[in-house]
Amino acid sequence: MSQRISRRDRETLLGFNPDPTPQRPVPVHELICHQALRTPDAIAVRSGGTVLTYRELLDAAALVAGRLAADGVGPGAVVGLCAPRGAKLVVAVLGVLLSGAAYLPVDPQHPAHRQRAMLESAHAALLLVDGAESPPDGHPTPVRSLAGASIGGTGAPPAAPVDWRRYVAGSDVRDGLCCVIFTSGSTGEPKGVEVTHAGLANRLVGMLDVHRVGPGDVLLHKTPYTFDVSMWELLLAFLAGGSLVVAPPQAHRDPQALVELIVRHGVTMVHFVPSMLALFVTEPDVGRCASLRVVLCGGEALPPKLVNTLTAVLPQASVYNMYGPAEATIDVTAWECRRPELGDTVPIGRPLSNVSAYVVDEQGELVAPGVAGELLLGGACLARGYAGRPEFTAERFVQTEVAGHRERVYRTGDLVRWSAEGYLDYLGRIDTQVKIRGQRVELGEIESTLRRHPLVDNAVVVLRDARSLVAYVVLAAGPRQEVDESALRAYLAERLPEHMVPSRIVGLAQIPTTRHGKVDRAALPPPPRRRAAPVGR
Repeated sequence: MSQRISRRDRETLLGFNPDPTPQRPVPVHELICHQALRTPDAIAVRSGGTVLTYRELLDAAALVAGRLAADGVGPGAVVGLCAPRGAKLVVAVLGVLLSGAAYLPVDPQHPAHRQRAMLESAHAALLLVDGAESPPDGHPTPVRSLAGASIGGTGAPPAAPVDWRRYVAGSDVRDGLCCVIFTSGSTGEPKGVEVTHAGLANRLVGMLDVHRVGPGDVLLHKTPYTFDVSMWELLLAFLAGGSLVVAPPQAHRDPQALVELIVRHGVTMVHFVPSMLALFVTEPDVGRCASLRVVLCGGEALPPKLVNTLTAVLPQASVYNMYGPAEATIDVTAWECRRPELGDTVPIGRPLSNVSAYVVDEQGELVAPGVAGELLLGGACLARGYAGRPEFTAERFVQTEVAGHRERVYRTGDLVRWSAEGYLDYLGRIDTQVKIRGQRVELGEIESTLRRHPLVDNAVVVLRDARSLVAYVVLAAGPRQEVDESALRAYLAERLPEHMVPSRIVGLAQIPTTRHGKVDRAALPPPPRRRAAPVGR
């Protein structure tokens, strides 16, 4: 039962949120054009052997925008983007934004079924692809190539280049979409989060102030562009007159390659998922990364021991623990990690600029500091909703009077609590969502996909050892039928991204349940050891 808090506690809780910062919601691409006018010959992008100045970057992006306009693409449209990490990807993202459309990241490695579902759900007008990364046939969305003059895809003469300088005069897409980024969905289909220009601009402008990003900064883009963190990785440097170094494909999984990139280019700011950071800090040459001054961590719980290790090998770097869902535009809270202050856990910190955070009980009432509850988020950070999914938008984005006035908030499903000092501690999930290498995974999506297999009657998926997914299945043919683990994993691999395919699939006679009839996940047995291969004599 809900217990009302005192007026004093209510005032304290509401005081934990920052005062609103008035901002004109200028789209990020317009801010980048302003910066390009100031420093047209400064280096903007380094990617392999490609180097682009601000003028060259904007000229190339404007050409993409012009060709999109020739295809009838403009404000309100969504453009799929399927390309490897590189200079073309940066140009394409900025070009789509200049056109007034929103970009939709489509991973070329994802199964064709998933790509199709994303394009259809977002009502994509076009799919831009880059040569060898073209997706398989069967996509209903018209495809255009990013390769030079053939980007228009019609064989017609290219449209006249767009003069990007006109964007400094203002844009009519400030409250519109800038990106549709997909996350795992509990119903078996991914959900496309509709990120607005206002939300993205609020986040990036806030980062400029908090981290003092300036012309001398070098940012590293290494996060897969289907992950929401990539939005600031791709664009933040250009707001400040800094430069962006683009890591080659797959380099984000190679600590040694990342060290070399950071040292070679003098990278000053980087993001890590904690599990990858743990590998990075054990790289023998990590101490050479003396240029790093800001390290942002997010996507997973950050262990205090890892912070201590990082600050020991890179004492000059400020380390921040970040928290935020894509539905609230990347990050909404931050905590600067200082070694003497760390306890058993690292807090997720305080709300960022123009973010409202409320911790509520099951009745939607505020709870006192120290009491666990669900985190609700409001403010300029909120996404519009889910593309083509009004029922899910209505379920997660709700109107509330929790702060004494009606406000639109996002129900995160995350369990947190306020400290007496006004920072948040993350306690876990109130549902079955987990994180795998920083990417959100709804266990229900994997379960529902397994249940669609003709031989599977029921399925439950759990996360073991914080990294490994294990699926438990009951076969329709009965308990004596042996599970073909490799065949089921292959079935999932055709329908789900690689990080969502369980490492083990175990057959059970039945799924254990509690006395209330719910799945008893704690009673699921550990997966049996794999049989050792016979040793030759």
